[in-house]
Amino acid sequence: MTDNLKSLGCAVVVPTYNNGRTVGDVIKQLLDYTHDIIVVNDGCTDNTAEVLASFGDRIKVIVHPANKGKGVALLDGLRKAKQDGFTYAITIDSDGQHYPSDIPVFIDAIVKEPDSLLVGGRNLFAEGMPTKNTFANRFSNMWYRIVTGISLFDTQSGFRLYPLKKMNLDNRHYTKGYEFELEALVFSAWEGINVRNVPIRVLYQGEGERVSHFKPFRDFTRISIVNTCFVSYCVFWKWPKDFVNKYLINVEDSNLKVALAIAIGVFCGIIPIWGFQLVAALGIAGIFGLSKTIAGIASNISIPPVAPLIVGGSWWIGHRVMEGWLSADTAIAVKFGGWAVEYVAGSVILALGASVISFLLSLAIMRLFGRKK
Repeated sequence: MTDNLKSLGCAVVVPTYNNGRTVGDVIKQLLDYTHDIIVVNDGCTDNTAEVLASFGDRIKVIVHPANKGKGVALLDGLRKAKQDGFTYAITIDSDGQHYPSDIPVFIDAIVKEPDSLLVGGRNLFAEGMPTKNTFANRFSNMWYRIVTGISLFDTQSGFRLYPLKKMNLDNRHYTKGYEFELEALVFSAWEGINVRNVPIRVLYQGEGERVSHFKPFRDFTRISIVNTCFVSYCVFWKWPKDFVNKYLINVEDSNLKVALAIAIGVFCGIIPIWGFQLVAALGIAGIFGLSKTIAGIASNISIPPVAPLIVGGSWWIGHRVMEGWLSADTAIAVKFGGWAVEYVAGSVILALGASVISFLLSLAIMRLFGRKK
């Protein structure tokens, strides 16, 4: 196994903070698999420094004079491994909860799927698993799936394999604490790196035997803030940008045909043919040889929460138009028909105006993004 790790260019990074009772045993077990071990002493105030010194030159040690947080310790260790020319780095916690004997699981998986980011998936229902950890992990898993579309059953495990040469470790700001591990997963997924779980075992010692620096309220709050930032970024930038790239920029139709498909979809989505708006958009797009996908997506303009605004705006426009522009005899007929007539008339006017605006706006966006088709 030592030869396998060396041939893959894989180092092991161990961040540690006041785990003097367990870090020595973790390192001893790791030495059975590799001698490329980087330990980050993150401002330890116990006997960790003496324990690390006992291994001499068999390990490399990075020392932080003061505690900077697990995120900083991990990032410094990963950067050091990358600078030393390693292709991969396995990270493992120093509190004794992980089994170094699970390293072959990562090696077998990375041989089959090179350049992947592998996360050790723990059994969250294992005996002794703290309830606070289970809740935080499930919460993190849910939001990770929302912002990346990738389903993982464990996003919080510290036992991982990182593809160093595929990751941007130098020019990106990473968070300082436990939330770093979620942040690294999200950025990797967005950059197209394959992210998946591999099954590992976990050992949780009894109360008082294991030194954990995870603070439920503080660290859960930080993770929640990071998730909020990711979701906001997706809603206001990433998802709209991806939509534009997929349905406006990277399609084969000409700019004119794309803009026409959007305009038809918007028109059909506003006119009062509830239940048949999508069918109408697809049918008209098909008749004129336009993209049914684009027209169909655009026709969903009337879904909540926009629908009440469209209905209200249609009635308001219809009421104003018929009140000010029609003759007395026609106005009497409209009053007999009630607000429904005003709504229908207004929705047609709104649909025409919105389709023209969407047509011109689509052309402008495609020009702005440099689309030349």
